[in-house]
Amino acid sequence: MTSPGPHGTPRDTRWPGAAASRAIALVGSTHPGPTVVVTVLAVVLGASSGLPVDRLALLALAVLLGQASIGFANDWLDAGRDRAVGRTDKPVAQGRVSVSAVRTAAVACGVLMLVPSYALGPAAGTAHLVLVASGWAYDLGLKRTPASVVPFVVSFGLLPAVATLAASPPAPPAAWAVAVGGVFGVAIHFTNVLPDLEDDARTGIAGLPHRLGRTLSGITAFVALGVATVLLLSGQLGGGASTPGLVAAVVGSVVTLVIALVGMRLVIAGRIDRTLFRLIMVAALLLVVQLALSGGTIVA
Repeated sequence: MTSPGPHGTPRDTRWPGAAASRAIALVGSTHPGPTVVVTVLAVVLGASSGLPVDRLALLALAVLLGQASIGFANDWLDAGRDRAVGRTDKPVAQGRVSVSAVRTAAVACGVLMLVPSYALGPAAGTAHLVLVASGWAYDLGLKRTPASVVPFVVSFGLLPAVATLAASPPAPPAAWAVAVGGVFGVAIHFTNVLPDLEDDARTGIAGLPHRLGRTLSGITAFVALGVATVLLLSGQLGGGASTPGLVAAVVGSVVTLVIALVGMRLVIAGRIDRTLFRLIMVAALLLVVQLALSGGTIVA
């Protein structure tokens, strides 16, 4: 649809809608679900570390930008593969946003996240930089190797450290909190790639889950979720939480363990799809709510 411009030349009146569509597609390339969940995780961890509201806001912004950068990098670097297998959940593969746009966004978010990260202090900033660099390392090639799980263990293991080191003065995280993050990273990695094993094999990706196979990888993911739940509960039991808080912790742990059992049953039944990853995301939110309600702390 066109209308006359100021000098009688045609003017496209669709551009606001087209621009909005591109903006929505660009947001879709951040992998918004996981990005929001990880940001919420960071904020709850920060609150558990006693961060004031202003530092919580900086932490949220830093983690949001960092996760967006990793998501953009994934869609940029995997554009050719995603098109080859017809991914319908990737805006770049559908041609809704250009490769150059997501590449620019990946770099821009990666640079911008340094500002709020280092505003939280050099220790927190460096820990977050390593966390994001680990995510980029996965996108840049580790996904093709047996070490594909390492970036997830490193990144999620560092997330509690970013929160506690953002305190003033900075404090190290409790060992159990780092362990929970690392083990949880295993569950996230395995359930995230399980539905794509065949497509990945067609395009030359052979990470650890691909080598272990669907069933063993799925069982590993939900066993890891169970281990993370037990580690979190043990940390809370020894962290001086109130009696109501401990009740909330136990109830949350039981619910999360039920999710782990449901996920394992789906795997054994051969129902390998995005539901498994969604179960892990729900479990992540339950775990952080459990941590928040317990009144415990992740500081060593």
